[in-house]
Amino acid sequence: MTYSVVGRPVALLTALYALSILLANLTLNQFIPLPVFGLLSVGTIFFAAVFTLRDRIHRAGGLKAVYLAIALALLVNTVAAVLTDTPWRFVGASFLAILVGELADTAVYQRLIQKSWWTRVLASNAVSVPLDSVLFTLLAFWGDMSSRDITQIIFADILAKYAIAALFALRVRRLAGTATP
Repeated sequence: MTYSVVGRPVALLTALYALSILLANLTLNQFIPLPVFGLLSVGTIFFAAVFTLRDRIHRAGGLKAVYLAIALALLVNTVAAVLTDTPWRFVGASFLAILVGELADTAVYQRLIQKSWWTRVLASNAVSVPLDSVLFTLLAFWGDMSSRDITQIIFADILAKYAIAALFALRVRRLAGTATP
C-alpha cells in the first residue's frame, strides 16, 4: 500500500527526511555569524526541513511511518558518522537530540491529531525546536566552546529552525491546496 501527500509517497518523504538530517550532521560544526547576535550552524539550515517533513510523513502514513522514518534516519546517520570519522561526541549528541526531539514532536502532533494541520505543526514545533536545539548544542559543544558562543548557537538555531520550517510549511501547504485537514 502506498500512501501519498501531494503526489509524493511516504518513501520519498522518508528519504528526504533522512537526507536532511544527514546533511545537517555533516555540516553541524560550520557556523555563520549573524549580524547582531548569533552563530548559525550550517546544519540548522538543512535540519529545519526535518520538522515539516516528519509532520508530512505523519499525515501521509501515520504514526508507524513516523517511527520508521525516525529509526531509519538514526541508522543512516549513525552509519554515515562512523564512515566519516565524526567525533563520537557529535554522534551521541545528534542521536539523542533527534530521538528526544522527534519523539516529543511526534507525541504532541499525535495528541492533536483531530486539530487542524497548522495547529498540529505549530504546537509540535513549539516543543521540539527548542528541545532539539538546546539538547544538541549543549551535548555537542559544552566544554569546547564558551557559554556566550553556545548561547549564540542556541538562539540562532531556534530562530532559523522556526523561520525555515515556517517557510517550508507554507510552501508545502500551498502545494497541497487549502483543503488540508
